[in-house]
Amino acid sequence: MNCPHCASATTKEQTPKTTLGYRRFRCSACKHFFNERTGTPFNFLEYPTDVVLLVVLWRLRYKLSLRDLAEMFLERGIVFTHETVRDWEARFSPLIANQLRMKRRGQAGTSWYVGETSLKVHGKWCYLYRAIDHDGHLVDSMLSEKRNMEAAPRFFKQAVAVVGHTPESVTTDGHGSYPRALRETMGNHVQQRTNKYLNNRLEQDHRGIKQRYSPMRGFGVFEATARFCCAFDELRNDLHPRPIMGESLSLSERRRVFLDRLVALQALLQAAS
Repeated sequence: MNCPHCASATTKEQTPKTTLGYRRFRCSACKHFFNERTGTPFNFLEYPTDVVLLVVLWRLRYKLSLRDLAEMFLERGIVFTHETVRDWEARFSPLIANQLRMKRRGQAGTSWYVGETSLKVHGKWCYLYRAIDHDGHLVDSMLSEKRNMEAAPRFFKQAVAVVGHTPESVTTDGHGSYPRALRETMGNHVQQRTNKYLNNRLEQDHRGIKQRYSPMRGFGVFEATARFCCAFDELRNDLHPRPIMGESLSLSERRRVFLDRLVALQALLQAAS
């Protein structure tokens, strides 16, 4: 293992491990001691990496409060406070979102459905721009304080950067900012369709964040809301049991797909840490 301080490969593993069982090393070049988590986002944590990731995954995936999670792990003999859960969510939900974004690059289809849904942040309505493809897979999401000509192009630029290609057609609602935003960011070759019935699949897909947002009774800080919504959408898309919209899967197959994707996600995050 290379030294995180000087990048030297002349390191030697030490016999005693850390209290959590992680291997310790000493660099022969700079004389520093370090362990497996030194230089990673999980450094200086007093809890195992798998526990921290599971807490954050449950917080994003399920309708659980900060105190719910602290109580659930207390029953398993792992003690931390609800504020610790808040801190872990803030630190590691961007890691989850970034890894899942890189994983699905180039996988979105060429027919996009774009719209926005409103969320209340500190008593003020904000707009969550979202886009899915024809099969219901996530293209991208972005929280904005305004629904205007400035926000729409920014969302399209971000979506293209995330998936790595422009679509052939984009279905939107009737808001006046979309035609100009499409022309400026993607060119005239992208077909725009405006039909509330065609875009109904996106309106139904908004229910995911709406159902998760409702028990929280709104958000208090814009930055925290943007971070949570992005990570929630990425995780929900990755763990979705149906690879193609409308495909029928048995309960046992759905469970198998979910467990396979969960194991793959945990391995991806462990590697990223």
